[in-house]
Amino acid sequence: MTNLPLLLALAAGATLASTSAAAAETCVGTPGNGAAKLVLEATTLHNAVGEVAFTVYPDDRGRFLSKGGKLARARVSAAQPHACFWLKPGYYAIAQYHDENSDHDFNRTLFLPKEGFGFSNDAPTSVGLPSFASARVALPAGGTVVRMKMRYRR
Repeated sequence: MTNLPLLLALAAGATLASTSAAAAETCVGTPGNGAAKLVLEATTLHNAVGEVAFTVYPDDRGRFLSKGGKLARARVSAAQPHACFWLKPGYYAIAQYHDENSDHDFNRTLFLPKEGFGFSNDAPTSVGLPSFASARVALPAGGTVVRMKMRYRR
């Protein structure tokens, strides 16, 4: 009987751990009805300060990076820069930025971004914004993981 309190404590801890893991895996959207899981991961962050915003755009180049064009967005801690979405299989484009001051705005100087940014396929941005075609990624029925490098211009 002396082990009963220890067993109860271990069981409670295991329940709490599984609940925390489930909460950490909360995705935008609803599973089922043919939805596939899109997992997004930001890499090469300079620090773990603030948030990372992931924005998913539909398969429509006219909506890519345009005001009101997004399909879904998730803001997560920069300490754990990953998010997931339940979406219909198809094609999407993703943009991300490192909102270091957590003001929900992509801060920039007159010519250059002040905060880190990136796109699906690590689409090039040497001159201006990337094309929709260069950032377009497939979401198969079985789901996928998209890793994107965070780039900084400062």
